[in-house]
Amino acid sequence: MKTKPALRDPKTMARSPGITYQQLLDEDTQTVPDVLRLESPMDFGNEDISIERYTSREWFDREVEFLWQRVWQYTCREEEIPETGDYYKYDIAGQSFLVVRTGPGEIKAYPNACLHRGRMLKEYDGRVSDFRCAFHGFCWSLDGKLKDVPARWDFQHVEDEKWKLPELPVATWGGFIFINPDQECEPFEEFIEDIKSQFEGRWPLEKLHIASHTAKTVDANWKIAQEAFCEAYHVNATHPQILMSLGDTNSQVDVWRNCARVITPGGTFSPLLDEQPTKEQMISYAMDLREGEPIPEIPEGMTVRAFRAAGMRAALRGPVGPSIDECSDAELVDSIDYTVFPNFHPWGAYNQIVYRFRPNGNDHRSAIMECIMLAPFEGERPPPAQIQWLAEDESWSEAIGFLGKVFDQDFFNMPKVQQGLESTYKSGVTLASYQESKVRWLHHRLGEFIEEGEKKAGAK
Repeated sequence: MKTKPALRDPKTMARSPGITYQQLLDEDTQTVPDVLRLESPMDFGNEDISIERYTSREWFDREVEFLWQRVWQYTCREEEIPETGDYYKYDIAGQSFLVVRTGPGEIKAYPNACLHRGRMLKEYDGRVSDFRCAFHGFCWSLDGKLKDVPARWDFQHVEDEKWKLPELPVATWGGFIFINPDQECEPFEEFIEDIKSQFEGRWPLEKLHIASHTAKTVDANWKIAQEAFCEAYHVNATHPQILMSLGDTNSQVDVWRNCARVITPGGTFSPLLDEQPTKEQMISYAMDLREGEPIPEIPEGMTVRAFRAAGMRAALRGPVGPSIDECSDAELVDSIDYTVFPNFHPWGAYNQIVYRFRPNGNDHRSAIMECIMLAPFEGERPPPAQIQWLAEDESWSEAIGFLGKVFDQDFFNMPKVQQGLESTYKSGVTLASYQESKVRWLHHRLGEFIEEGEKKAGAK
C-alpha cells in the first residue's frame, strides 16, 4: 500500500446505478445534519494487499511491536469503572494493562505486571484499595506509588521513586477510555479530531449506557474479522435476506486520517435486484417478519424510509425526549459505521452499535469480535451490562436477535477466508477501488505505523 491517497471527485468517479446516498438525503422529511453531507472519497490505488498480512507470524509480530504497542486504542467505558478503586483489565496481542479510577475524574493505566518478578497484578476486573502482587506481596497504591515491600530489609537497593508503576497515556472521548502503550505517542486530541468533530454536538455517546456486551472468538486473523464489517459489497452474496431493504452497493464511503465510515442506506433496496420490490416486501424484510405476520400499512405517499423513521421516533421519544422529532430519517434508519483506526467501530446517530476486533491473545489466526449495544436511558444511569462470551457452538442470533443473524453469516465466512488465504497460490488480496476503500484505508494506515515504527527502531 505505497500509493499516496488522493481525494476523489464524487461527481466524476465511477459509482453504482441507482439513487446516490446524497440524493436520498434530499428526500428526507427532516433537516439533514451537516455531518451526513460531508463527502471524502479517497483513492488508494488498485494494488493488491499482501496475503502475508493475514497469514504470516512474522507480520503479526511486527503488528504487536509497531502497532499495538504504539497506537491509541479503546479499552472500556467510563461507566465500567465508576468508583475509586474500580479497575478494568485490558488485554491486547499478548499484553495486559490495568485501567483504574484513582479518584473522582481521574483515571490512570499501568502495565499489568509486578515490578519485582513480573507476575500479573490482576487476572480479572474488580475493585481494590491497592494493587498487591499475589506472588510475594509487593504492593502499590492506586496512584502507582510503591506502598509495601515485604521483608524490606533485604531490598535496600529498591528506591521508592524509581519503583512507581509505569504510567501509560490515558484519554477519554464519548464515554470511552483510551490508552496508548507508547509513552511518547502523538497527542490524543490530534488522533481523535476527525471523528470527534463529527460526533460532538449531535451524537453524544457519553449520554448512553451499555445495554449489552457480547463477544466471541473466530478462527481468522483480526483483520479478516474486522474487514467483514468495513464494506457492504458482500451483502449480495452473504446477506441476501436484507437486499430488499438495504442499498448495499449505493453505500457512501468516506475516509479521513484516523477514521473512516461507510454509510449504507436503509429503507431502500439494492440496485442488484432484478425487480423493484413493493413497499410491503421492503418493510417485511426490514422488520424480519415471519410468513403470516401482519405487515404494517404504510400511509399513501409515505416512503419506507420515512415510515421506519417515524416508528423509531416514537420508540425513542421517551428516553431521548422531544428533540427526537427533529432527527432526520437518515439518522434513524441508515447504517453509519465509523471506524477509528485500528479496530474501534462506533456507529453514528441512533443506531448505537459499537464493534471492537482484537487478536485472540498471541494467535495470528484467531480473533475476538465484540458487539456493544449502547442505549439512551431515563433517570439514573443503569449499571453496565456484563460481557457475555459465546461458546463456539452458540450463535449470535440467540444472543442479540436479528442483528445476530447477520453476524452468524459473517462468522460462517471468516474461517473459510483464513483457510483460503493459507491455500491460495495468489500473492495478494484484490479489492474494489471504491466500495472496499475503507479496507484499503485500514491497510494504508497499518503500513504507515509499521514503516514508521521500524524506522524509529532502526535509528536507535
